[in-house]
Order: sequence, then C-alpha cells, then structure tokens
Amino acid sequence: MNVEELDRLFEEAYQKASNIDFKLPPDTMLKFYAYYKIATNNRQDFFRPIEENDLRNAFKMNALLQLSDLNAEDAKKLYIDLVNETLKNYSNN
Repeated sequence: MNVEELDRLFEEAYQKASNIDFKLPPDTMLKFYAYYKIATNNRQDFFRPIEENDLRNAFKMNALLQLSDLNAEDAKKLYIDLVNETLKNYSNN
C-alpha cells in the first residue's frame, strides 16, 4: 500500500470513528487516542504537565508511552484496523 492510499484509508477511518454514536470501553478509547496522536505526529502530550489529580490525562500519557516506539505509518494501519474491528464488534450491541 502506498502512502497516498494509506492516508486516504486513515482519513476514512478517522471519519468513521468520529461518527461512532455508541459508548466504547475506556481501553479502546485510549487506543484510538494513542494511535491517532502517533499517526498524526502529534506527540506534544508526552511532555504536557498534568494536574496532580487529573487521572484521565495520566491514562492518556500512559497509552502514548506504551506505544512510544511506534512509527506514524504503523500507527495509521493499527488505527484503521481498530476502527474496523470496533465497528464490527460493537455496532450491533
């Protein structure tokens, strides 16, 4: 798959994910977040200070750190797969 095709599929997956109208488990939401941030080279959250009691940001930071060695291309592929898997598994519930 070439770069243009991957970018197109990633954008389509992003649009699908943005339109999900059902509640997802927190671990799935964190995967969406981390894959998207890495895929779009938007990693500034790695070093963003968080409030002492901001548990949600701590979980986001942890999700990013767990995938810190992942490159943007692989993150896009994993994001696309996660969107398709999520829509298949959760949309009928």
